[in-house]
Amino acid sequence: MNDRNSSSPSRAEGSILDKIVLRKKEEVADAKQLVSIADLENSAYFKRKPYSFKDFLLADDRNGIIAEFKRRSPSKGLINGIADVAEVTKAYNNAGVSALSVLTDVDFFGGKTDDILAARAVNEIPVLRKDFIIDEYQILEAKAWGADIILLIAAILTPKQISDYGIFAQNLGLNVLLEVHDLEELERSICPNLDAIGVNNRNLADFTVNIQTSFDLVNKIPNEFMKISESAISNPETIKELRSAGFNGFLIGENFMKTDNPGLAIKDFVAQI
Repeated sequence: MNDRNSSSPSRAEGSILDKIVLRKKEEVADAKQLVSIADLENSAYFKRKPYSFKDFLLADDRNGIIAEFKRRSPSKGLINGIADVAEVTKAYNNAGVSALSVLTDVDFFGGKTDDILAARAVNEIPVLRKDFIIDEYQILEAKAWGADIILLIAAILTPKQISDYGIFAQNLGLNVLLEVHDLEELERSICPNLDAIGVNNRNLADFTVNIQTSFDLVNKIPNEFMKISESAISNPETIKELRSAGFNGFLIGENFMKTDNPGLAIKDFVAQI
């Protein structure tokens, strides 16, 4: 295992992930100048009690899908530039999903704060703030915007950061989803301050996808955590196989968003599970 206090996780320099993190540091610095921590703490949603991610993942009337609202991505470019976030997320909810994932990264994914606020306003299920968290300030933002779950990406955080941010988020009542891409990331990043561990089937260095990553890692994830498979899920049969393997949740974004009617696409998909 790596030194838990190493300054940064190992990955290829100059990757898209490096570019995102560099831009994110600028973004967070700018946000701190515009909105104080006191302002975040005084927002209406900051006082609300977040929904339990686990309860909704395991609920009999929910299907375990975490449906994502995403306009664009670095690998695919524009995915859907016209979808209405409130309309789409309500349709996802009506299809029985366990949670909503809303991108808030502006430059690389076309997200914005208003997207998560709009999703929160019309849905009474957990909302994941999908972003690249590198600072506690972003966790306070997530709470202030009405999110229930934050994402911690092992590829851009040290084990100490993951533990510290996990404690910070859980003390605010937020659920914590850790994302890993391989066994090395998983082994060095597991800590008690997590609610779920997600296996991202997308290689963030070259953006290729391989669903086998999930099957390889599922039994390496301790059973006290909810197990999530992320990306490369486009077939209802895959959900059945992943569930049989031990996964509780399935994050799906592009598959629905690339269609003209994401709400109809998820309804058709869920009917086949």
